[in-house]
Amino acid sequence: MKPARLHTIAPSILTLTLAVSALPAQEVVELPGRDQRIDPDFEEVYRVGVLDGESWEMFGQVNQVAFDAEGNLYVFDGTSGLMGSRDLRVLVFDAAGGFLREFGSWGGGPGEFNRPVAFAVLRDGTTVVSDAGHGAYQLFDASGAFQRMVRAGDEPGMWVSEVIRPDPRGGAVFGGDFGGGLGLTIGSPGAAPPTYRPVTRVGLDDEVAHTDTVVKGWLPTRDNMDDLVPNNVPAQLRDVFARTAMATVFEPELLVGVLPDGGIVHSDSSAYVLKVTPPGASEVARIIRRPYLPEPLTPAIQKEYEERIAAARESMVAGGGASGVQVMEIVGVAGSGGSAGGRSFAIEEKYYPEIPVLRGLATTWDGRIWVQRQGEEPGTDGPIDVLTVDGEYVGTYGTGATEVPDAFGPNGLAAFIELDEMDVPSVVVRRLPVEVR
Repeated sequence: MKPARLHTIAPSILTLTLAVSALPAQEVVELPGRDQRIDPDFEEVYRVGVLDGESWEMFGQVNQVAFDAEGNLYVFDGTSGLMGSRDLRVLVFDAAGGFLREFGSWGGGPGEFNRPVAFAVLRDGTTVVSDAGHGAYQLFDASGAFQRMVRAGDEPGMWVSEVIRPDPRGGAVFGGDFGGGLGLTIGSPGAAPPTYRPVTRVGLDDEVAHTDTVVKGWLPTRDNMDDLVPNNVPAQLRDVFARTAMATVFEPELLVGVLPDGGIVHSDSSAYVLKVTPPGASEVARIIRRPYLPEPLTPAIQKEYEERIAAARESMVAGGGASGVQVMEIVGVAGSGGSAGGRSFAIEEKYYPEIPVLRGLATTWDGRIWVQRQGEEPGTDGPIDVLTVDGEYVGTYGTGATEVPDAFGPNGLAAFIELDEMDVPSVVVRRLPVEVR
């Protein structure tokens, strides 16, 4: 924001002029609609993960990867499900791919994982694990030694975030309803339903996490699930469903990237619109747009989509082959004899009326913004645009030319999680050209 310009006028008018000038100005940047293609000229640095070898190089399921400021690679390896990751371990490799250390074990004590759901690595190598079982964020130092747990808090509605991103300034992570997940919004008993999707900064300096909302993302209108569940659902669960709304198919996700200064860039509609919020600010300072509009949902598009995913759902839906339904499993419902069991039932899916333009967003350590657009078929990945935080258009990778890296690091490092023909995972680290890092 430009500084207020002083004029020689009456003091009372001068005071008013300064007050108006001090209001945050919102810059709108309109980018061209024509793509300038760029090639993925990436230099491979190393790769880790093999079918048969040492225990530290045989991965089960790579949930996430991350870098610290030294260029060390952190691989979060284990198996995962709705209740968190199982048998999680953290493997650390140096900037040349050499194995450094492994830490993490399953259990109920401090420093042991009990339903870990999200992971982040701070610049100084501190590893943060969002652990739903403990109701806390577990912190490990750069050597992998357990430091402490930071409780999420005892107030109603306080729980650890299922998606976290590191704050480059240290001492905190960003959390919220972004980056995938179940797409559920749950209101507190007796309270009005949520009207926005928050991005919060979670401070980790004390025994209890302190959260500040830094972005209020747009929340599309959702209907609660009370009228969608069968009559045999227990009353206590029905009360939860009455306060719960589920995302519709094709609903625009809240896409979030953390900038090198701790600012936030996020998507906020079904069109090509990005909003930039500086660190410490409460208002958006810049809007970046490209002239791409969402495609209306038609019966033909819906039918094609359902046919395309029907095969993948056959193993989940009772009777097989049904489309347009979603299966939910309720864990911990009392069964016969009072024993805890599970119950599953089908819920009819609802559709958002448009196909959003954007599918993914990520930010590099140098401040580039990678934006993935929708592919030709709804629900598929398309071209990837590279922008600067100031709203300059760098270029576009064509559909299929490259994936968005699973993690960015210092000095242009980027990590990609890959599966071979036998679904054996590996991590490939490449170095990006200067203009896109």
